[in-house]
Amino acid sequence: MSQNAFITEETIEGADDGPLADATVAVKDNISTEGVRTTCGSAMLESYVPPYDATVVERLKDAGATIVGKANMDEFGMGGTTETSAYGAVKNPVDEGHVPGGSSGGSAAAVAAGDADLALGSDTGGSVRNPAAFCGVVGIKPTYGLVSRYGLVAYANSLEQIGPIGTSVEETAALLDVISGPDPKDSTTRFDLDEDGEDAAHPAADSNYAGAADGDVDGMTIGVITDLLEGADDRVVEVFEASLEDLRAQGAETVEVSLDSLEHAVQAYYVIAMSEASSNLARFDGVRYGQPGGYEGNWNDAFARAREEGFGEEVKRRVLLGTYALSAGYHDKYYKKAQDARAWVKRDFDDALDQADVLATPTMPVLPPELGESLDDPLQLYLMDANTVPVNLANLPAISVPAGEADGLPVGLQLIGPKFGEESIVRAASAVED
Repeated sequence: MSQNAFITEETIEGADDGPLADATVAVKDNISTEGVRTTCGSAMLESYVPPYDATVVERLKDAGATIVGKANMDEFGMGGTTETSAYGAVKNPVDEGHVPGGSSGGSAAAVAAGDADLALGSDTGGSVRNPAAFCGVVGIKPTYGLVSRYGLVAYANSLEQIGPIGTSVEETAALLDVISGPDPKDSTTRFDLDEDGEDAAHPAADSNYAGAADGDVDGMTIGVITDLLEGADDRVVEVFEASLEDLRAQGAETVEVSLDSLEHAVQAYYVIAMSEASSNLARFDGVRYGQPGGYEGNWNDAFARAREEGFGEEVKRRVLLGTYALSAGYHDKYYKKAQDARAWVKRDFDDALDQADVLATPTMPVLPPELGESLDDPLQLYLMDANTVPVNLANLPAISVPAGEADGLPVGLQLIGPKFGEESIVRAASAVED
């Protein structure tokens, strides 16, 4: 396991039978596992052992899966390369001189290296799709509310979803079948309302996402988001366009769509995400959670010392920026405007999906950077998320599927569907895979 994919290698056995009885699964280290250390890739939680399982972990165990370890990650999910982990950077199994993506880089690397059949990650702005693309595997970001977030250590509550990673579309969709569905412990796994305003069945109640991986795209309309091709690496665009040609050869139609709001999506995303992170991470103070600061002065000094010693540089940067955006005099200037931009992004996606069954972009606009290349330029690291963060702002489902290689490095194709349209993106992705 030279790629440093795991923080904790401790086996958790599942039930004797079930749909995942023969499968091994890596679980991202921000998802609670009863009795097994959960660190979020941070020194702050180095010795934290949860007293309960996340709902998705309960469902894995009930389905018979064997959990083989807790996967390495960017600290508290803040990063896109899995280099901000307090436990060391993860290497890309495809080429160990390059990053595996992030923040679920350990999960994707474990699957790509064959250390686990499947994995769970969390996706706040692309953190499942990014490493899936960079490691040449499949990753699904579900519709917000499809999968329970109970037991996921929060980064940005309104954006994040737990999602599956696998080597094939069908196997990854089968894992989604296991983990999706309503959860009384998480109100975000909401029910749709019927026409009378009453609770109707949850969208995953009778799901068969794996069954949708039939590769049949004949008659499907795929909208190509032209805005997200501008500025992308030419090598990535070449692979992307070849995949579109393959889909057309299988009977799909492609149309060009444009979303003007995407110009502001990255800025809006980071204001919202950092603001929510500032609030969520306030609990890590060395008293409620985290290592004590060991300072015998007043409480504020001890609080500051604990956070100074427990948090890495990227986490500190995001907490500070989020606190600033929420502070008196700046809330309306930054946070409120970001929420207005978010609503605009959602409207643009709804309009685009009126013209097409699914939307297509390269998952990442660049090839996997070399290790260490991105750490000195946080702004460039944030801009790398341009193709993935709009999906989280709109709370839509998306999948990254391997589309080919450029210079020996994987390139992913991203397919975006309407709300609870997981079957559509799985079907289209399986055609790309075929």
